[in-house]
Amino acid sequence: MQRLSHDQPIPEALRGAVLALGNFDGFHLGHQAVVGRAVARGAHERRPVIVATFDPHPVRHFRPDAAPFRLTTLDQRQRMFAAAGADAMLVFGFDAALAATSAEDFVRMLAERIGASGVVTGEDFTFGARRGGNAAVLRDLGAVHGIAAETVAPVRLDGEAVSSSRIRDALKAGDPGSATRLLTRPFAIQGEVIHGDKRGRELGWPTANVELGKYQRPAYGIYAVRVRLDDGSEHEGVANIGVRPMFDPPRELLEAALFDYDGDLYGRTIEVALHHFIRPEMTFDGMDALKARMDEDAAAARRLLSSSLRA
Repeated sequence: MQRLSHDQPIPEALRGAVLALGNFDGFHLGHQAVVGRAVARGAHERRPVIVATFDPHPVRHFRPDAAPFRLTTLDQRQRMFAAAGADAMLVFGFDAALAATSAEDFVRMLAERIGASGVVTGEDFTFGARRGGNAAVLRDLGAVHGIAAETVAPVRLDGEAVSSSRIRDALKAGDPGSATRLLTRPFAIQGEVIHGDKRGRELGWPTANVELGKYQRPAYGIYAVRVRLDDGSEHEGVANIGVRPMFDPPRELLEAALFDYDGDLYGRTIEVALHHFIRPEMTFDGMDALKARMDEDAAAARRLLSSSLRA
């Protein structure tokens, strides 16, 4: 799948595409419905399909000091858009210039610079300076510029619209199962394995350590996880997310111990998917008590992951 930038020329083969337009952070059920509609239109009209997203998220531009809230990286989104049937991902670099672009100029850019023939959004999509554009504005301005715009209604689950906010709330509450239902897959943190202080190795549980970066912080604690390596292999494990209250100085990390794996992961990119919450972070009366509880956590993770495979 090609990755395009809004300030670079669009390949001729992709002009005339149907564009799915939104933030799509998380690519949850609602996002999937928007992209699915664009893919269906593209197939019917024999046109390519481009999924357009924004990076950084507009909230990050307007509120640079906001707490981390990201659910997916661009790399993760690109893989998911490709799996959904899109031909390319278009990244709008959200900066002061784009923030100041009027709704009319934004639609003109979609028509002239991007060459979109159609645009599919969610019903609540807004765009342009001071959110001057919405679905109705996009439909009316699009018609002037030869773009056929349509919207997709929110997807509802358990009586509520699926949203990124619901997913973030579930993660903060230590409920990865609810997040999984809304996302249709477990929430996963991707990053490069860095060197730690080797405490896990001393305790008999060597860990692959990943910084949380701009990701939404799930509830601190112990999780049953599945870890995908950069060679495509997947391994079960147990992970701690938090500040490690037993050690000084506190350092926020994701530390994943992979079961039945002893390879060198330093410098490699891994993706840690959170399947089950086991317990919150806590302190213990010494290293022996900590090691004993780590052994119990690992056994609990094995049971939970095994039972979810049978379910």
